[in-house]
Formats: sequence, structure tokens, C-alpha cells
Amino acid sequence: MSQLIRIGMDTSKKVFQLHGVDADERVVLSRKLSRHQMIRFFANLPPTVIGIEACGASHHWARTLGALGHEVRLMAPQLVKPYVRRSKNDAADAEALCEAMSRPTMRFVPVKTVGQQAALMLVGMRERLIGRRTQLANSIRGYAAEFGVTAPVGLSRVAPFLQQIASEETLPPLARDLFAQMAEEYEGLMEQIRDLDKKLATWHRSQEVSRRLSGIPGIGPLAAALLLMKAPDPHLFRSGRDFAAWIGLTPRDHSSGGKVRHGGITRAGDSRLRSTLVVGATTVLRHVRQNGQSRLATPWLLSLLSRKKPKPAAVALANRMARIAWKLMTSGETYRKPMDAVALAAAAAC
Repeated sequence: MSQLIRIGMDTSKKVFQLHGVDADERVVLSRKLSRHQMIRFFANLPPTVIGIEACGASHHWARTLGALGHEVRLMAPQLVKPYVRRSKNDAADAEALCEAMSRPTMRFVPVKTVGQQAALMLVGMRERLIGRRTQLANSIRGYAAEFGVTAPVGLSRVAPFLQQIASEETLPPLARDLFAQMAEEYEGLMEQIRDLDKKLATWHRSQEVSRRLSGIPGIGPLAAALLLMKAPDPHLFRSGRDFAAWIGLTPRDHSSGGKVRHGGITRAGDSRLRSTLVVGATTVLRHVRQNGQSRLATPWLLSLLSRKKPKPAAVALANRMARIAWKLMTSGETYRKPMDAVALAAAAAC
């Protein structure tokens, strides 16, 4: 077999498809191996470059193969898809990976350490518990409405509402028992969420970059952690706009023949990161609308609110937050608060 220079590997739970080429781009390897066969194969292979799709367990295999002396490059599935030929199978996927990783403009996903994977697990568990809490709160409201008891708005009022139901004499005993079970479940979820929030805060304080990112208005410990864990190396992006486009906060471009046509927001990239930034931006806008003289009320933000509806304004602010975050991650600087509208007017009057 000729000297391999590049191998694309399509992974699964049990079967691994390999596609390798030599320096003349001739296919010299096309094999399907089991898990144990794959590890033995790469253990006996001279160091080479291996391309893997960034999917389930890909970071584990990247660390495992990297420990054997190989260079592993992870690629996002949407960037590999254009190189898949008409027939979709394991061999075609491995060939597409081998071809995609050879492109000079290909953007690779950095391999995460076990510590980073644990932090991502922490964020994922928190999101799952919050989803369960929302589902349970909606169930409580729905069941209570069937008995003519209306729940006040807001998650902070769910626990007092459950205490009110416990003393509601008009409810049947069976209903009160079931509401008591839901109250116990709700308190258990709240306790687990509080415990995960403490762990997330501890992790956030231990990361210097995460602490700097949390200085941006609208970006808290959760958003800072997601920016640090989800985003590729920020130096791979040419500008803050490219970084915001990767997250999916820029308009869709469909221009041709010199005519510029912009559509809706692309919503590309990681949905969890994008939604967290938009929620943070929405909180900032709500604070500015309720307190017009707030330090967050910069001239740019006030102008944005005067021109845009709340939702497009929140996306535009999230775009700006992403660009600032990229700048801080690439330069190592600390966020400097801009002058608010009142201070700017006072400075102009002097």
C-alpha cells in the first residue's frame, strides 16, 4: 500500500469506514473495521491526518487517535455534506470526509478536553432540568384550571400557588394528593437546578476568559460558558461579523447579478448558544425600555429601539454582543462600558 497522507473515517457505534488517499490523490484504502480492529489498525499505522465528522463520541475518538500520534481534524456535518456524492452510504461519507478536509478554506472544530466535555454536560443537564420544570409548571396550571383555580403568571409564583392549592378545601382529596406529589417533584427540580447553578458559577469563576465575557451586558455566566465551550478557535474568524454569522445572527444572503437580496436570520450554528444570546439581549432591551436613563441606554441602542420592533432589535443586539465577545476572545481585552446617552449629552455640553 502506498504512503497514506489523509484518511477520512465515518464513525458509528460498531462499524468504522475508512477512506484513504496517497500523495497523488489515489484511493489506496477503503476498509470497514470494527471498533477493536480500528484501534489496532491506527496503533500500527505511521502518524497521519484523519478527518472525522463532529458528531457523537467524535471528541473521544479524536483524543484516542491523537494519543496514538495521529493528527485528527473534526469537521461540522453541514460543511461535509456538499462533498457527499449522490449515493448516501458509509463509504461515500468517508470519501466526503477525506475530500472535505483537504480544502484550504475548511474550518475545523477544536478537539475538546475531558474537562470541557464535563462542563458541556453540566450545561446540558441544566437545560434538561429547566425544560422539565417548565413542563411541570404548565401541567400544574392546566390541572388547576380544570378545578377553577387560576395560577398567577411567572415561575416564581408556582411554589406559593402550590401552597395555596394544598389548603384549597373545594378540591377532592385525590386531587390534593396529586398536587402534593407535583409540589414535591417541583421542589426537587428546583433543588437540582440550584445545585447545578452553583457548579456552573464555580466553573465560571475558574475561567479567566469566561469572567471577561460576562462583563458584556446581556452575557451572564451561562452565555459566557457556552461561548467558551461551543465556539471554535476565535482566531479562525476574520472578523466579528464572521463569528456572528457562524452563530446564525446575520441575514441570509441570496444575491446575484449585482443585486443584493437579504432574507431572514440564517439561524445557523449552535441553536443553544444563539438562543441564549438572544434571551440575554431581550433582557437588556426590557431593562432599557423600563429605565430609559439606564447606563445601558447607549445612543446606538436607543436608536435601534426607535427603528426596530422588539424581536428584530433583540437579534441585532445579540449580533453586536457576539462581535464584542469575538473581540475580547481574540485580543485578551476587558469590556469597556460605553457612555450612556445622559453622560454623552453632558460631555457634549461641556
